[in-house]
Amino acid sequence: MAPAGEDPAPQDSGEDRLATFYNQRAVLHPEHPLTPQRAEQRELFIARLKAEGRRGVLEIGTGPGLDGLKFVQAGIQYTGVDLSEEQVRIATAKGLNVSVASARNLPFANGAFPALWSMSTLLHIPNRDIDGVVRELVRVAAPGAPIAVGLWSGEDEEVLNPEDQIQPRRFFSRRSDAALRQIFGRHGEIEEFVTWPEGTGAESGPGAGHWTQHYQFLILRAPRRN
Repeated sequence: MAPAGEDPAPQDSGEDRLATFYNQRAVLHPEHPLTPQRAEQRELFIARLKAEGRRGVLEIGTGPGLDGLKFVQAGIQYTGVDLSEEQVRIATAKGLNVSVASARNLPFANGAFPALWSMSTLLHIPNRDIDGVVRELVRVAAPGAPIAVGLWSGEDEEVLNPEDQIQPRRFFSRRSDAALRQIFGRHGEIEEFVTWPEGTGAESGPGAGHWTQHYQFLILRAPRRN
């Protein structure tokens, strides 16, 4: 165990630590603007759902509900979960159906959702747990459902975010494109994989410029059960 006042090892990625961070961030910085590329991918995903006749979506890691509002406005039945009680409070105040839950153990039936959406959330899951989490996403996805996931890339290392001023600092598993493809490819067909470079200011990712990274966006097609 780390001495009092010090960060634990990067491997200590406990959900209580993450919830504590985001509870504070929700109060200090309730809105975090999305990059144009992120917003574009969301609109393309909504168009995909409509083209496929999919009328519902589950979001893992809702934050304050920025994406959730857009799904609802597009006529998509929306359900969301987040670890942070404060983020859930903000999202539900906007009229969204959001509850506190972990991606490791989702409180939903098998095949409950026609689609899933999770942006900048699964990067907080360590490599030792990531396959179990992806299996859980696939479990609650309907057969053949599209599962959209966005992450910040890295050099396959697990670290605490050097820019975080809120304590405890966030854990990140920063995965290369090859590692990400390998992980998700074990659980279904990767139908789409796109990346875009880190921007500056509001478009920059975590790390305060200390990390070389880009954004990764993929769509995993859940297996069609026999």
